[in-house]
This record gives sequence, C-alpha cells and structure tokens, in this order.
Amino acid sequence: MTMTENNESEERLARPLIRLARLVGIATSYTGMSHDWHEIDDDVLIEVLAALGIDARDEAVALDSIRGILHERHGRLVAPTVLHIAGREGRVLVNTGILEIPSGSITLESGEEYGSALVPGPGDGSKAYEVDGRFVSTASLVIPEDLPAGYHTLHVTVAGRTESATLISAPERVELLDGMKSGSLWGWMAQLYSIRSAGSWGVGDYEDLKTLLVESKRRTGADFMLINPMHAAEPVSPLTPSPYLPVSRSLVNFTYIRPETVAEYARLDEASRAQVDALHAETDPLNGDSQIIDRDTMWGVKMRALWLIFKAGRTAERQADFDAFKAEQGDDLEAYATWCLCYDKWGAPDGSEGNWERVLTKDSEQVVALREQFPDTLDFYRWLEWIAVEQFNAAQQAARDAGLAIGVMADLAVGVHPNGSEVWWNPERFAKGATVGAPPDMFNQQGQNWSQPPLNPLDLERTGYAAYRQMVHGMFARAGAVRIDHILGLFRLWWIPEGRSATDGAYVHYDADVMLGILALEASRAGGVVVGEDLGVVPEYVADSLSSHGLLGCAVEWFEQRDGVFRTPKQWREYALASVNTHDMPPAAGYLEYEHVKIRERLGLLSGPVEEFQASAQAEQDAMIAMLVDNGYLDAQAAADRVANEKAIVEALYRALTDSPCKLLAASITDAVGEKRAQNQPGTNNEYLNWRIPLGDERGNVVPVEGLFDRESVQRIAAIMRG
Repeated sequence: MTMTENNESEERLARPLIRLARLVGIATSYTGMSHDWHEIDDDVLIEVLAALGIDARDEAVALDSIRGILHERHGRLVAPTVLHIAGREGRVLVNTGILEIPSGSITLESGEEYGSALVPGPGDGSKAYEVDGRFVSTASLVIPEDLPAGYHTLHVTVAGRTESATLISAPERVELLDGMKSGSLWGWMAQLYSIRSAGSWGVGDYEDLKTLLVESKRRTGADFMLINPMHAAEPVSPLTPSPYLPVSRSLVNFTYIRPETVAEYARLDEASRAQVDALHAETDPLNGDSQIIDRDTMWGVKMRALWLIFKAGRTAERQADFDAFKAEQGDDLEAYATWCLCYDKWGAPDGSEGNWERVLTKDSEQVVALREQFPDTLDFYRWLEWIAVEQFNAAQQAARDAGLAIGVMADLAVGVHPNGSEVWWNPERFAKGATVGAPPDMFNQQGQNWSQPPLNPLDLERTGYAAYRQMVHGMFARAGAVRIDHILGLFRLWWIPEGRSATDGAYVHYDADVMLGILALEASRAGGVVVGEDLGVVPEYVADSLSSHGLLGCAVEWFEQRDGVFRTPKQWREYALASVNTHDMPPAAGYLEYEHVKIRERLGLLSGPVEEFQASAQAEQDAMIAMLVDNGYLDAQAAADRVANEKAIVEALYRALTDSPCKLLAASITDAVGEKRAQNQPGTNNEYLNWRIPLGDERGNVVPVEGLFDRESVQRIAAIMRG
C-alpha cells in the first residue's frame, strides 16, 4: 500500500501484528527511492514472520507470539551475543531478580581466563517484568577497556545460575593503509572469467588472475584488482553463470583451476601428461570465441584432466599438506564435498518434490552409504577445493611480491543458491519461505528477486554469528580487500515471501553494529580494506556508519546526481571506492550509446513507453556531459559531437573520477579496451547472456590477457588514473 504520509497511525502501531513484526525487526513501512512511502500489507507481514518461524496467522496467535518472545528475552540472563568496542569501557545488560547482584568472568579467544572478575553496574532503568512467577529487572556488568580484540566467551552468574554468551570485542574502526592516509590508491575492475590467455581452457582462471595482477602493477602501476565473486559452484555441468548465486560462500570456485599449474601435473607419466595436453587442446577454440563464455564445455573437459592428475597421487609431503587442509576446513569442506558427491551421482538438486536435496539430510542413511561407496570421488572434491585455494592464494602472494598494496579485492555475494550446499547442510541458518531482493527503484522498475534465502537474524544472534565470522575470515585469508555486495543487507534486507513478486516484500533488520564489528575485526587482523556496495535505496545513516567504522562505501559517477544534476567529483565523500560504472551497467562506451535502453526495451523490462525511458536517458547523458564540460574535464567542441568523440568522453569520465577525494579509485578494464556489451542485466536470467560475455574491444574482437596492459587505450586510462 503506497501512502503520502511518512508515519504510521497510532491505531496501526497498536495492532498485535504490527507490534510483533517490529518486535523481531521487521519494518512495517518504508520510504522508496523516489521518496514514496509504503505501508506493508498484513498478509506480507504474516508470511515474513512465518519465514522467521513465528506464527501470526490471527490476532490471538500474534499476541501469544509476543508473550513468548518477551518471556524468552526477559527470562535469559544475558543476550547470546554481546558486542564490545576494544579500547573502551563497556556495559552488558543482565536480567536479574529484584536485589540480586550479577557476577561475571571472561574466557579469552585463546582459551585463557581474563585476569579479573567483572564489576557489577546499574541497569537500564527499565521496568520489572514477571517471568514464571518472579519479577525480573536489569543490572549490568562492566567490560573493561583493556579487553583485547577477539571472539571471547562471557560467563554470567545470578543467584547460582550461570549462562554464557559470545563476547565480540571489535576495534572501533579499521585503520587506512599507508597509501590511503594522505591520498588514494587505484586499481582495475575485472570479470576474471571473461579474460582468457593462450593457457586458459576457455575461461579465465587463477593463473590468468596471477598474470593480470602482476602485469597490472608492472605496466600500469595499479595496486588492486576487484574481481567477480569466486565462491564455490556446482561440481558438474550445467554451471550457474552468475557468480552472485553461489553454492557456498565459505569455499572457493574450483572450476577456475589451471591443471598445468597443479604440482602433481609435473609428476605425471608421459602418457597421462599427453592425455591432459590433448584435453587442453580441445578447449583452445573456446579462447577465441568473442560471443560467449562456454563454462559447461570448459568444465566437462577440464574435470577429466583434473581427475587424471588427482589419481596420479601425491608425495608424502603433499599428502600431509592435503590432510592438514582437510582438518583445517572441517565441517564446511565436508558439507561441500558431500553435496558435490550427491549432485554428481544423483543429479542436480532442483528443489522439486522427491529430489534428493528435498528428502535427504546430511545424516540420512543414503547419504552416509554414498560417502562409503565412493570414497575416491568424495576425496576428489576435497582435493579440488585444496588446489583451488592453493592457486588463489598463489595469485594473491604474487601480487604482494610484485608490490601491489592490496592485490585481490574479493567480492562477497549477498547470499547463496537456495539448493546449494550451505542451505542443505545447515538449513537452520536460513529463513524458510522467503528470498532476498530489492524493492522497485528508478533502475529496476519492477523490483528484483535474487532467489537467495536470507540468513536468519535470530539464528545469527543465537550462534554468536559463527557462520558469518568464519566466512569473512576466509575471504581475508585470500585477499587484501573485500567488497561486500549490497552492504545494506547488514542493516536490513528486502525479504520476498515465496510465490510473491518483488514488489510484495518487507525489510527485515539485522544487527549492523555486530556485523560491521566483525568486518572491522577481521580486516584489522589481516591489514585489509572493506568496501561496502551501498548503492540504490540506501538510508543516509548507512554511509555514516560505514565511515565511522573505517569502512568504505561506493561512489559511481553515473549515480552521483540529484534532481537531474550531477555532483562534481570534488564533492564526493572521502570514504568510498569510486568508479565510473558497475557490472550491472553497460561499459562507458555502451552506456553513451544507450545500450541500457536497448536491452530493457528488447527484454520487456520497462514499466512505461520506451520513448519515455529514452528521453530520460538522454537527459541524464546531457547532464553528465554538462558537468564534464563545466568542470574542465571535457572540451566543449568534443562534447558537441558525441559519436565522433566517444573515446574522449570516456577519458573525461575518468579524469573527473580522479578529481574525487575518494580513498580508492577503480577503472574498468571493459572501458579501457572499448567494450560496449553489458556483463549483466539485473532482473533477468537467461533472457540475456548474463555473466557470459567475453572481453572484447570496440570492434567485437577478443581481447586476451597477453598484451592487455600494453594496449594504447589501456595505457591512456592508466595514465589518467595515475594522475
């Protein structure tokens, strides 16, 4: 329901359904990108509550649910997760009986006991609540300022009863890298799969990443490369094209392995090596295809080569390293390897009734029997992950050795595939009956449904955010920076009940302070950088919260406008990664030629006449050109003939970019080579070749890794970025 006022009536706020929704963090109204205000319909709220496991089917049941939640919250001694800011004295609230005094102690992350008992303090002044016939009020325990950063355990005792909680002590903010303190660092944005070399198997791989990183530093002076998400994918074809719909975010994608770089390849006998080389030769034609990235053909061939290498065995030293990797990865690796084995032998988990993924769990007899029946195949999937991590780490190490201040900037997807290993192995972590997306905005007028089940915020709190902590730690183990896709999801996520359109959803709030604290802790430990993608319908407080934690947001030149006027880059915020465009837009040349209008018209994605959208796109371009000319980034004569001076306009966009105070600046490789095709069109699946467009130049010719950074157009953009 769309309203004109920006508040809910007292009568609405008093209703049990509304009270219940707000009690568990569900927003019952929101303001859209065009400042239009919406109240969420009752049936949507009931279904979102059900996805959290909370019954609200009628008023009486909603009241019972409210009582049950309050009883649980007031009946426990302490919240299951507590955040503390390292270097500051803090307080944690404790539920106590009247006149009862709490005591507490801390077990440090190392397993050692913190030196002294915690001192009691006052409560929050809230009224007493009756729980099981006794009145409960609040007191507090003082958390000392010298508590080190880390994941500790808090023990609270009241009247002989003891409970424990996860105590996360996080730094107040992430310190900037030296090169960012008094200036900025710059790097490239690349879709790794799209950039092939003569050694590729039809898709860009980890060895190509290593080359791109080292050569970008040597030939252009770049300090980082932002790449597409490298999360785990399916074990057999067909592979999901989108890197933003992974099987697991805790593991990495083994389809990017370069077989010839595996240590065991060198130990193959002559016949086996000849087989691998012959298989590679089968994929050579894929490298020259300028129209499509054919992952399925690549992986069908590459997997056979990797099986040959795996079966050749390992030295005792290498086997010991493999065994250590398996022990270190633990349950996450077993989850993925087991899921891969089931997929391999029983077929794709498609979510249909009767499918193995729907009827079997990790503990089912059939799953246990399958693991016992195919131990080699199970170990093969563990081995693939080991090799992938090894090659990914080698690329980052090569970047550091070459002198890149950051190296890899990894991209963390907002969620996982609904039928993937994470959801199958740990269903309790996810909401049931809802997916994540975005409400309608000026860029996607029908809203977006990303088909990913959201993490359950109630489970996150109960478990001390263990799954999230482990995932972020893994990201920083392989990268110098992490970009968090849709960082608004740490504050609130748009939940869409199953079977509904993207317009029929509601925002569900998360504890952003805890999740940002975890990011700050992991980034500080790794000496890394965090970038939050905060584009679209994002409240202003999100940017403020990011910068207060030392985390960067995003500034995209084509989005930095208000009421049809572009802001000069000098006015942009300091704590941001600045770029001309994003992977959800056509490259600069394509955008100037209205490729985004053509795609939306062709695919029926417009909610109004194409002429109307074309006119708005032209007005936007006129305003951008005016900003470039008015600020001296573009010559007025060049602006008068946009077709003839397209390259000059693209370069002007980058000159403007370097005038911003942003701490990180990113140039798109697609812009530098003259590519015009979009990598992705949001709101589509197979209607467009999303995530399957090879890197090409302005004439549609394939651009290989070899000589990429020697191209004149690339050198021109690099010179601009170097200032």
